Amino acid sequence: MPEVSRFFGIIIRLYWNDHEPPHFHAIYGEHEALVEIETLAIYRGHLPRRALALVLEWAVLHREELREDWRRARAMEPILPIEPLQ
Repeated sequence: MPEVSRFFGIIIRLYWNDHEPPHFHAIYGEHEALVEIETLAIYRGHLPRRALALVLEWAVLHREELREDWRRARAMEPILPIEPLQ
């Protein structure tokens, strides 16, 4: 599973040819959440409150890049890295 970004101990990943809806995986320690790209709703898993806030802040800034990486992943194309949250 390609790593798209990493910041403050949080890893963002996308699977190639993953299931709908378009989403990314946010991993923080032993926690993992699947976050929908369009709504930024968590539809599976859990993150601590602070980690979730950082993930959502990052996702708002990079939503277009996430959409493009989702499209690339579904087409089995290389996924491009996305700038981490500073």
